[in-house]
Amino acid sequence: MDTTSGTLGEALQRLHASGPEFKGFLSNHGPMAVEAMVRNGQARTVHRWLDTYEHKLEDVPSARAPITDADWHEALGDTGRVTDWTAYFGGQVAERPWREILAEWWPRLLPGIAGAATHPVIRVGHAVRSLLTEGQDEVHIAELAHALGYWAARHLLLPTAVRPAGTATPAEALAALPRVADRGLTPVQGYARLPHTPGWLDTTSSLHVPDDPEAVRGRLAALVRAASLNYADHGHGNGIMLVHAATAPNAVLRTLPALPRELWAGSFAAAWAATSAITALYAADAPLPAPDAASLTPEEVFERAVANGNEHAIKFADTALDVAAASEDGDTRALSAALNAVRLIDEDD
Repeated sequence: MDTTSGTLGEALQRLHASGPEFKGFLSNHGPMAVEAMVRNGQARTVHRWLDTYEHKLEDVPSARAPITDADWHEALGDTGRVTDWTAYFGGQVAERPWREILAEWWPRLLPGIAGAATHPVIRVGHAVRSLLTEGQDEVHIAELAHALGYWAARHLLLPTAVRPAGTATPAEALAALPRVADRGLTPVQGYARLPHTPGWLDTTSSLHVPDDPEAVRGRLAALVRAASLNYADHGHGNGIMLVHAATAPNAVLRTLPALPRELWAGSFAAAWAATSAITALYAADAPLPAPDAASLTPEEVFERAVANGNEHAIKFADTALDVAAASEDGDTRALSAALNAVRLIDEDD
């Protein structure tokens, strides 16, 4: 962890000069990737990586009109208002503690977790982790404002409400999910097919959501683990898109310590709905073996993801290292999943 050189702060300042998307809909992964790199001992590579990545990015979109406490409902989910939303949250974090703002807005934004293929909540998760571990300086708080603004602008409800109230564990529910028939869909197109996919809603509703907050945290960690291991076997369905089935719930898991405990159960349910949707859309039907990571350290696996250079490989490896660190008996399957992402994404490129 680089806690003295200010590498992450410098990188975020560079990235805040660009918009949250480019080419009309692709997410700017820079803030997420550089936070993961600093977190996992690769701070020395951050600026060199950014020198290449920045060429993809576009300018901050023009503002339209200020968003206020009185009219924010009208702007929620309006992608053309993303700069207005960033300005709104920038004003909020200048006036009140960031935890207070997060607690107020989290339940408002959580129903729209699926927007922009879950990238906004992932960006929030990285921003919160940096605030909790790196400190609460101006640039890290500004990154949270950018992340919340992006989420508000890309807020998108799934076409059917998901209310898990069953007995299944995350691994059981994930394994039972059906697949959407047409595999070449964008997320928005695919979401529209979910209510018409036989068994999807019933399986998604089968998950058990505990009442006790600590049990919720454990189940959410189990969901991240199950989604990561599922990528090892089924990531070849879509090597890039399926990473979000694991990185989105991990972003929620990272945010829990900054949230009131009464929000944890709803957070788990929303994270599961997003993972279920992404898995149904992009996981392969039949498993294939992943590369074996048994001979590698977690640091070596992450280095391979950074060497690959793709932001999705970096983000997924970051989540896989979390899973591996929490695993017992030296289980390296999550690290194998990260190697699979490096392989699949390299093939896609």
